[in-house]
Amino acid sequence: MSDIIEWVLEMRIQDGQAHNVQPLISEMVDATQRDEPGALHYEYFLSEDGRTCTVLERYVDNAAVMVHLTNFGAKFADRFLTIFAPERFAVFGPADAQVREALAGFGATHHAFAAGFHR
Repeated sequence: MSDIIEWVLEMRIQDGQAHNVQPLISEMVDATQRDEPGALHYEYFLSEDGRTCTVLERYVDNAAVMVHLTNFGAKFADRFLTIFAPERFAVFGPADAQVREALAGFGATHHAFAAGFHR
């Protein structure tokens, strides 16, 4: 079994905030890539109508998730929650109690590994 934690977060872009999306997500991607070696996958996708945004994230383990969440809270959380309204947050993998508690405010649902592989 893998220690990898990953998630899919689907968000609605708040009214009047569309112009703030790209600057924020570009800054977040740059910071995560630069400062978080435990972040394995970090990608944002925008719907064709510009009303929703989905982020795919994958971390090497629970410790890497907590590094990310600490950085997110210190640098980006206020702007992020002004721009985005989380609507669906599915977390996959062996999230520990600390990670579960940290993600609870976003309405995260947790899913345990059942079968499969990755290359």
